[in-house]
Amino acid sequence: MTSSNRWIRRTFLAGMVAVVFSCGLAPAVEVTIDSAALSNAYMNVFELPSNGGGYVFGSGWGIADLNAVFPTASTVTFTPNTIGDPNPFWYTPSGGPGATGNKIMEANLYAQPADGTYSGQTVTFKGNVTAFTLQTGTNPNTDYTFKAFVRDFAPDYSSVIEQAFPITSTGEFSISLATINDPTRHIQWGLQMRGANVWITDVDSKGSVTLAAVAPVPEPSSLAVVAAAGLTLAPIARRRLIRNRVRTSAA
Repeated sequence: MTSSNRWIRRTFLAGMVAVVFSCGLAPAVEVTIDSAALSNAYMNVFELPSNGGGYVFGSGWGIADLNAVFPTASTVTFTPNTIGDPNPFWYTPSGGPGATGNKIMEANLYAQPADGTYSGQTVTFKGNVTAFTLQTGTNPNTDYTFKAFVRDFAPDYSSVIEQAFPITSTGEFSISLATINDPTRHIQWGLQMRGANVWITDVDSKGSVTLAAVAPVPEPSSLAVVAAAGLTLAPIARRRLIRNRVRTSAA
């Protein structure tokens, strides 16, 4: 094998290796609306801002208790939270049609894979808001907010890093978080409805949010990357070989 051919071979192989490794420097995963993954529900309860806004309690709830419903495996609809208990703890003056909610409900629907599954990766949560009629505004005692989020919790849940996307209209959303490379941390992604609880007969007047899945973009396979490297480097190698042959003939 001539020195020219050896150079071409080394250049070609080195280039393919460089392309493959450059594509693997930033591990990433895309997730979307999926009832199998979004299987966790947690409710945080606060006083109304007009009553100081203090934290009251938090606990795991059923998904249906969040007022979240999956019409299909890839579609979810949220409405503001309802409490059937008429106690003044929950309503002013007490529960019934037209009553005013007396607590802020923060309903979280989320996925949480086994610890370490996505540690050190960039998690991108995508979805499509197909309907949005939620009552929003500037009064925190009566109006609602909705968001998508990706979270990275400390092992003891004492702190969290979060990227959030406020949802205020229809259309697609995408949110990403580069998680810490620590397999003992807890990664979550999901959706949150926040606002005052409402009596069941009045919930329709507060509106709703419906979201659907967006197909993740597939990662290029190793063979596809190698093929791309070959297509890029082959013309360079051919040109080098032709130039060397011309010089040899001229000599």
